[in-house]
Formats: sequence, structure tokens, C-alpha cells
Amino acid sequence: MRTQTTDPATEPVAAAPVAIAPVEAAWTPPSWDEVVREHADRVYRLAYRLSGNQHDAEDLTQETFIRVFRSLASYKPGTFEGWLHRITTNLFLDMARRRSRLRMEGLPEDTDRLVGDDPSPEQVYSDTHLDPDLQAALDELPPEFRAAVVLCDVEGLSYDEIGATLGVKLGTVRSRIHRGRQALRASLERRAELARKDVG
Repeated sequence: MRTQTTDPATEPVAAAPVAIAPVEAAWTPPSWDEVVREHADRVYRLAYRLSGNQHDAEDLTQETFIRVFRSLASYKPGTFEGWLHRITTNLFLDMARRRSRLRMEGLPEDTDRLVGDDPSPEQVYSDTHLDPDLQAALDELPPEFRAAVVLCDVEGLSYDEIGATLGVKLGTVRSRIHRGRQALRASLERRAELARKDVG
């Protein structure tokens, strides 16, 4: 019996199985520097509008980025800006709740105070970004109304985005914005009337 020998160079080779890479690549979180560089100004602006003063805005901004740093690896891809809004707003509301429980005592009236000639950095920021009367009227709003109005009218978020940020229903968002705007309007009208009386 004769066996056929074949030349290995001419024999067809069976294709080896090819591993197919998954279509979706794993999400890689941005570096800490990238997050801060790209979002610090926006977070500070929101924190300032919510708190109404430089010191609290700086604290809120710092705490926001601490929270982001702690949970960046577990962040599920979505709207990063929305996530930052939610963290900043929730920190502001927590701060406002804590302060409403604290009793603050002021300094006596006879305390010596030196008044500087230059405007404070807070005043410069307020003067260049938002009308002082409007900021003062915002500061008078209850924290929940202020957060809703700032997120809608200053930050430009939709009602759905505000609801997700604040963790409330759409009807509650609408109510807070409506009531906040009414209170703002009344405060601004009252301020305008006082200004007219001072001039006249």
C-alpha cells in the first residue's frame, strides 16, 4: 500500500480562531488635573451663585472636587456636568440646613472695624458677573428655591436636569422655580422702590 505524502508548503492551513475585541471599550476616567482644569470655573460659578459669597463658594468648590476625587473611579459614564451640578447643589443644601440649625452670634456693635478702600474680590466678582440687587435678592431666597432658580435661570439646565440634580419630581421643580421667581420679582420691586425713594 502506497501512502501519499504531501508537501506541507502546499497543504491548506486551517484558519486559527480569531478573538474579537468587544465593541465597547472600558471607560477610562479623566485625570484629576483634567477634571479640575475643565470644570473648576463652572463649579465655582455655581457655588457662588448658590451661596452668595466667596468664602462659601470656595469651600463648596473644594468639597465638590474632594467628592469627585473619591468617587471618580466608580463614576458611571453619563453627563459629567450634571453629576458636578448634583454634587455642588447637594453640598450647598446640606450647608444651608446645617447653618439653619446653628445659632450665630454677631460681634458687638462697638467692635473696631477697619474699612478698606478697595472692593473685595467678592465684590469685584459680583460687580462683573451679576447685578448686586439680583444677587442680594437671590441670597434672600430659601435654599431650595435659590438652587432651583440658579440651576434654571443662571446655569440653563432643563427642568428634567434640575429634577435629577435635586432629586425631586418635575412638579416640585416647577413649583420651586415659580415660587422662587415670584419672590425674586417681589424683592427686586421692593429694592427698586427703595432706590426711587432714596433718589427722590
